[in-house]
Amino acid sequence: MSQGSDSRNDGSIAKGLFLGEIRDHHLFPFPTINAEEQETLKMVIESIDRFMGGKEREYRQFDEEGVQPSEYVDELKALGLFSLIIPNEYEGLGLSNSGYSRVLQQTSRYDASTSLTIGAHSSIGLKALLLFGTDAQKATYLPKLATGEMIAAFCLTESGSGSDAASIKTRATRNPDGTWTLNGEKIWITNGGTAEFFTVFAATDTDDGKITAFIVERSFAGVSSGPKEDKMGIRASCTTTVRFDNVTVPSECVLGEVGKGFKVAMAVLNNGRTGLGGGCVGAMKRLIEHAVAQATQRKQFGKSISEFQLIKEKIGMMTTLCFASESVVSVVGHLIDSDVEDFSVEAAMSKVFVSEALWTVADEALQIAGGNGFMKEYPYERVVRDSRINRIFEGTNEILRLFIGLSGMKDAGDELKDVARGLSGIFNHPIKGFGVLSGYASKKISQYTPIGREALTRAHPSLADQSQAVEGLVSKLAGAVEATLRTYGKNIIGSQLVTKRLSDSAMEIFVAMCVIARVTSMLQAKGAGACKDELHIAKVFVHHVTTRVHGHLRGLSDNADKELCELADAVLEQGAYRWDVL
Repeated sequence: MSQGSDSRNDGSIAKGLFLGEIRDHHLFPFPTINAEEQETLKMVIESIDRFMGGKEREYRQFDEEGVQPSEYVDELKALGLFSLIIPNEYEGLGLSNSGYSRVLQQTSRYDASTSLTIGAHSSIGLKALLLFGTDAQKATYLPKLATGEMIAAFCLTESGSGSDAASIKTRATRNPDGTWTLNGEKIWITNGGTAEFFTVFAATDTDDGKITAFIVERSFAGVSSGPKEDKMGIRASCTTTVRFDNVTVPSECVLGEVGKGFKVAMAVLNNGRTGLGGGCVGAMKRLIEHAVAQATQRKQFGKSISEFQLIKEKIGMMTTLCFASESVVSVVGHLIDSDVEDFSVEAAMSKVFVSEALWTVADEALQIAGGNGFMKEYPYERVVRDSRINRIFEGTNEILRLFIGLSGMKDAGDELKDVARGLSGIFNHPIKGFGVLSGYASKKISQYTPIGREALTRAHPSLADQSQAVEGLVSKLAGAVEATLRTYGKNIIGSQLVTKRLSDSAMEIFVAMCVIARVTSMLQAKGAGACKDELHIAKVFVHHVTTRVHGHLRGLSDNADKELCELADAVLEQGAYRWDVL
């Protein structure tokens, strides 16, 4: 368990930003992994380094052939890497979310496909069993999942549904004897060809709800996998379709409550963010090491390219992005481990920020390597290919941006007394598809909005300028939310570019707060004289956040959105780019 605030229900940090509130109880003191778990992690990480170190040529071969040999997966099982988050009583390591994230960080320094095989098993494949399973279900399956006798997969995505989980077509019909008959096909399932345990979501159309989660074993008659997908990146991990043809599922294999599967799916995805985040951080750390080696060893114009400011800019920003990513992933892990009730927006923010940070770092590392970066014998091109998927799976960054913005504005709307009833209807289930607001009552919103109630008072005095900058951004964001709700009313649902700007602003501010909290803990532990580099990181990051947020908020009123969308409509209608110089 992470060490930090004991307060569990003091409100979402991220949602508070939309109201102009700074809720920093879970940021100060900055969370750390407890001493006992740190000792376990050191042993696990040492084992990973011994096993995965020096295998670069093998990982390149796995990538080219698009497969992880069964002998390799067996070695991962022997290392206990399928047992990471399974409690001790079920023969697992029982790591916290923060500890689990740190392990995925280490495996990702070597090979993203390995991290995905492990992560899809733990982060999402068996997570519903941990969160919603009965004692009997856990006793039956968790020991086998811990040893890797059973590998787990998460079966949600379908052709045509993408991030819209509510539109799934796989169906489960209840039989007179209480069993269910399952039919349908899931696509892009990680571990789909090797898993023996599937968490499957199906439409049930019962009086209790529309979607139900089920445990399905490969041994059940009618379960089959398609051929392995030929992917751009993470090629060695096993991704297939999974079909269910008249599969009889016992009644005791329902996960959670009948009809409450959407709640199960969202809880799993939110809880799984730390694995993806840790993987991204690990990849960034290794890329920075490669980039530093390239920059110091490569000569141009008679000097090391590390002496050029444009290269220093890249190294500095890569470092800052990695530090910020590690900070936000640590905070989200702590929120989950502390049983905080509402962390969905923070988890979504961490996924969007960290996946895009890795993309930037991978691109810049390749750029520093120059022509070498484009060659397959070097690691850069594979990392670029591997990192691209992070912005797509576990919820595309586009849909998560809408979720962040609309969830934050729902809380702001609820705060607006007379307007709350109208707003609640459109924001209750933003990820399911955005409904229509009826009867929006126009009010003077400013009288209800609690802008500027709090300040970032727990930050170290050495970070006073950065703290004041963040406080100012929080106030500006709240004012922008107020103006947006007043201006757009029911049309906010269709105004996705507006929502994106507010979402990005809140995300940047939240990550900046995480950075300030982390640097504060370092300053308190070591003193300002020993934290020169950390102070530089905070100053650089907050400076860039301030610039970006001002741009986002200015764009709410000063933009060319109408012209941009009309241009897109014209190209869509024409079916192609129609201009040519000839």
